Amino acid sequence: MIARCWPPIGLVAMLLLGWALGQGPTAVDTWFQQLGSDMGSSRTAFLVFTYPPALTLVLVAVIVVTLRRRQWWLAVAMLLSAPLSTLVVQVCKRIFGREKGGALCYPSGHTTFAVVVLGLLVVAAGIAVWSLVVAVTLGLLAMFGQAITYHYFTDTIGAVLLATSVVCMVALVARREVEAASAARLT
Repeated sequence: MIARCWPPIGLVAMLLLGWALGQGPTAVDTWFQQLGSDMGSSRTAFLVFTYPPALTLVLVAVIVVTLRRRQWWLAVAMLLSAPLSTLVVQVCKRIFGREKGGALCYPSGHTTFAVVVLGLLVVAAGIAVWSLVVAVTLGLLAMFGQAITYHYFTDTIGAVLLATSVVCMVALVARREVEAASAARLT
């Protein structure tokens, strides 16, 4: 039910948040930026949670698992989800025009990619509790790392809204594939 209802809600919420934020930081954004400043150079350690090569390896592993299970449509959906969400991020950045340090920042592309990949891990694991714990923990650390460095905290919220919408669409593909396989076994 959530997978079916969330994509339009999450996308609309991301758009509304982007329009509501305007150009400057909010009080929450300023708090995270000050925390990052207080942490000094050690704050960059949190960027490991949005490091694209590591996330790409996780994405490849998740796709390989789905291919080994012969979940062809799910593998295709997973393969397309990361680049399509990145494309949506780039379009949204130009629509909203919010900048930080001279670069477009809403929604956060690194956070979007991290949350999409972690969400796909959850889908591939059949929504197992361990995968939810891992995804939520690493997702929060990814948000934190970006919120204290290159992005505003609210940029990461927009990214999570977008990414979870994408993951729910992939989960719908997974559900259909599992239902089709079950129906085929019954006949």
